[in-house]
Amino acid sequence: MVAQNRSLCSIAPMEINWRHNIRWRDLLQGGQHRARHFARSLRDVIYPPACATCGLPIAGHGGLCANCWRSVRFIERPYCEVLGLPFSYDPGPGMLSAEAIADPPPFDRLRSVATHDGAVRDLVHRLKYGDRTDLAPMMARWMLRAGKEAMAEADAIVPVPLHRWRLFSRQYNQSAELGRSLSLLSGKPMVSSVLVRVKRTQKQVGLTAKGRAENVKGAFKVLERRRDEVLGRRLVLIDDVYTTGATVNAASRALKRAGAAEVTVLTFAMALADTISA
Repeated sequence: MVAQNRSLCSIAPMEINWRHNIRWRDLLQGGQHRARHFARSLRDVIYPPACATCGLPIAGHGGLCANCWRSVRFIERPYCEVLGLPFSYDPGPGMLSAEAIADPPPFDRLRSVATHDGAVRDLVHRLKYGDRTDLAPMMARWMLRAGKEAMAEADAIVPVPLHRWRLFSRQYNQSAELGRSLSLLSGKPMVSSVLVRVKRTQKQVGLTAKGRAENVKGAFKVLERRRDEVLGRRLVLIDDVYTTGATVNAASRALKRAGAAEVTVLTFAMALADTISA
């Protein structure tokens, strides 16, 4: 009986200490939650939530007002399974567009969030030219939804690189900003220095489709010492806008030459004249 009491006495302090630790942990977690709530409230006072494009007040950060939201034309199925071009009607599962059949791209598939007009165009321009890197997390959330199947199977994320002199003048790469946010959201690693731009090209704006292709021909290369990070891997290539495909085509060829098993192109916007028929 005495031995049993001693055993109980020896357990009791351990039990009290364990409960004491749990209580302190709960208090700390509650304090952290209140601190985060206070920080968000303070941020909302200093920087009130506003539409990411027009600046009108909205309920929370990282969103659009009703008018800007209505201008977004999301690209949803039915679309070409390779080029991601939206069809004007549903031709059936797995259907390819005439463009994909006549001129197959070097990448395996392309997915984009929405067409390059309205609020989407404004977001792209603000991120690219307006120093609004704070928009990248919101845009990346939409991209994750658009490319959810490819992202789930991907081994790594590769942003389309800028030439070092353009990066020096701009101070940041908009594709890398999107890729970094996608990496945080998806848990997939971003390998930003695997693919490099070895040719200083002129800006693509204003060039014809043929001129764009010539401009970026041979512009990209996978570093020899980093080929192991590409060989046999399924990669998601990130860019802000898909127009003629010249840039992502050239980048995809470089990745495929280095042994990539699969390349999915994921962009925020796609420049379209209109939907296409099968």
